[in-house]
Formats: sequence, structure tokens, C-alpha cells
Amino acid sequence: MFTGIVTAIGTVTRSQTKGPSLKQFDISCPWEASGIELGASIACAGVCLTVTALKPREDGEPGCLFQVEAAAETLAKTSVGAWMSGTKINLERSLKMGDELGGHLVTGHVDGVGTILTIDEIAPDPSEPWGATARFHIRAPQGLARFIAAKGSICLDGTSLTVNTVEDDVFTVLLIPHSFSVTTWGERRKGDGVHVEVDLMARYAARLAEARPGG
Repeated sequence: MFTGIVTAIGTVTRSQTKGPSLKQFDISCPWEASGIELGASIACAGVCLTVTALKPREDGEPGCLFQVEAAAETLAKTSVGAWMSGTKINLERSLKMGDELGGHLVTGHVDGVGTILTIDEIAPDPSEPWGATARFHIRAPQGLARFIAAKGSICLDGTSLTVNTVEDDVFTVLLIPHSFSVTTWGERRKGDGVHVEVDLMARYAARLAEARPGG
């Protein structure tokens, strides 16, 4: 389990196809290898992936390289298959007992890929990449709009955000300067895809409603 509070930005240093439905990645991060165990779960751009190997960083910077693999279901539901050397991704290690739950409960099981339709700057500030804040208009993946509610939580590329508005299959979220400084959102542009994981409670509430007599 995760919270959607990004704690580091990683960089893909190697992408290798291992078979028709398996890809392997090396990701550099600022975390020390001593704090990561083989088999640990790390949310990579919101996708829960398992650490299969640990290596020293090749650039000599503090931190380490960790290796992960993505199989058929992950490749089908996400844009992980398009990662290449140089791709930057939001990172979060899994929750430990006693950790602060600063965002919302996130599983790392991405539901699909949404599309950024437009980005509105609000109160522009030349020192910030998008201005003081920016509102992103995102089209939800097919079939997921019913799980998204105004003022509810949503996880986008591993970032816990609050939904501002919902109209049909388009919803908006607001990003503040701090979010841009500690995540990859400053690099996002119109037309980009983003990993979407809907709120866990919304998913179960909808399933329970469907299971009731009469729908």
C-alpha cells in the first residue's frame, strides 16, 4: 500500500525487452540501497513494481539503481512499456506501520491511462514552470468516470490529488508550486498520458451498489 505522496524522482537508465510480454528496467534514485530490500514494492509513476536487483549508481551520485520488471498486465494497462533511458518517474516506497498517511490509500494497481486535454495557468509567476498554480483537465480512461467524484481523491502518476470538477468523462485537478518541485508534473504537456488509479473506497462502493437487488 502507498499514500500517493511522492518522495523522490527516479530516472530510467536502462530499458530492456526480455520477452514478448516482459520488460526490465534499471531506475536510479537518491535512496541508499541499504534502505531497500529485494522483493520490496515501489510505486513507479503510480505502478506497484517489485525490486528484483540493486546496483550502485553509474553516475557516482548518492543513492542506488534498483531493477524492476513489468509483465503483460502492467504493460497492457499502463504506459510503462514506453519508458526509455532518461524517462523521469515519481517514486514512493510502500507504507510501514506508523507512517503518516498524508495522501490517501493507494494500491499501485493502475486502472488505465488518462489524457491531459488542457492546462490552465492560474496567477502566473515567471519563476514557476506553469505559474503559481495550474489546473489540468484530464479525460478519464474508458469506464472509469463513474468512480471519480468532485472533492474525492485520485492518484495520477503516483501523486495523490483532489478532484476539483467532473463533467462527463473529463475531470480537473489543481497542482501547486510544491507539487511541481517534487514530482514530474512540471514536464507534463497537453496530450500526455497519465496513470490513473481511482479511489479504493469509490471502487468498492460502486461494486456493492451493483450487487444490491435491483442494481
